[in-house]
Parts: sequence; C-alpha cells; structure tokens
Amino acid sequence: MRLGILGGSFNPIHIGHLLMGCAAAEAFQLDRVLLVPCAVSPFKVGTVDLAPGADRLEMVRRSVAGDPLFEASDLDLTRGGVSYTVESVRALHARYPEARLFFIIGGDSLRELSRWYKIDEILELCDVITVLRPGMALALDEALAPFPEAVRARLRQHTIRGRTCEVSSSEIRRRIAEGRSIRYLVCPEVEAYIRERGLYAVGK
Repeated sequence: MRLGILGGSFNPIHIGHLLMGCAAAEAFQLDRVLLVPCAVSPFKVGTVDLAPGADRLEMVRRSVAGDPLFEASDLDLTRGGVSYTVESVRALHARYPEARLFFIIGGDSLRELSRWYKIDEILELCDVITVLRPGMALALDEALAPFPEAVRARLRQHTIRGRTCEVSSSEIRRRIAEGRSIRYLVCPEVEAYIRERGLYAVGK
C-alpha cells in the first residue's frame, strides 16, 4: 500500500488541503491519504485561536465523508502534547509495516524542512511530497541546499505543482470573525459545523 500522510492544524480544514492531497495521490498513485490534525503544532505553540481537537477532527471527518481516498486520523490528538512529525511517522510505520509512506507538505514548508525535528529520521521512514501552488515562486536549489545530494534528488523527484488555491485557515478565521462568508473556501458540511458550534466567532 502507498499511504499518504497530510498533517496540520486544520483550523479549519479547507478546500486547499483537499486539493493538495488529491494532487499528491494522483501524481504518486497513493492508495489512501490520512488527514492527521495535530494536537499542538511545534510551529504554533501558544496559539490562542486553535479550535478544540475534537472539533477540528470532526470537521476533517465531515470534509471527506464518503471519499475512499481520504481518512481522518486521531493519531496526534490521541497522543497529545506537541505533535512532532517524526513521532507520527514512527507510529504509522509501526502500524502499517508493509506500507510505503509519503508525507505531504506545501512549498512553504519545504523552505523550513531542513530545520524540522529529527528530519533525517523522517526521511529514512518516508518520502516527502511537496505540492507547490500554481505560480508559486520557490528557489528550489536554495531550499534543498542543506541536504546531501542524494536527499536533494529524492526531494526534487517528489516535488509537483498541484491544483491548489489561494486560501488559508487564518483567512477563514478572520472572515468568520468579521461576519463574512466562507462559502466555497470550505466544504458545505464544515461551514455548517462551524456555524452550529460558533467556532472562531469574536468573543468565543
């Protein structure tokens, strides 16, 4: 099995996340893509507008209900604490010993990849797929410079341009706080859930 892993805060999950997962799956013939909401991102420790893990997981579930490609995973939320990628990959490697693992990131994350916690072990356990946004300018050689040539070659081979869109979770939260529409930025089921739960509204 070729198993994709797409982690993040998903605060909330939006159309761009799903397009990224689809692009990676299509390009590398992935059988399934796990969507793994973090408990606490190591890059966002102290974030004050992070929705509860149960709500973020439920939004992921509602986004992909009925789609056999995607599966919501509570792996990081169950473990708790700061969600380091290496711990998630270790756990999935043990759970799916016969699977080939592919960790999916965006172009912005590739710039920081060399500074990730235990990145050498991550690269031993899985391939990293980078999905660039259309028109995104990325100095690939500069981003990959800290890695040995063999690793640079692997990362280049797994870099693609996807049909992503210009949307971010922070923009969605801001629009909600301002009372503006988020239609077509998230799945209708997620929009309804946010409204039902009163997530991200000012004063919540």
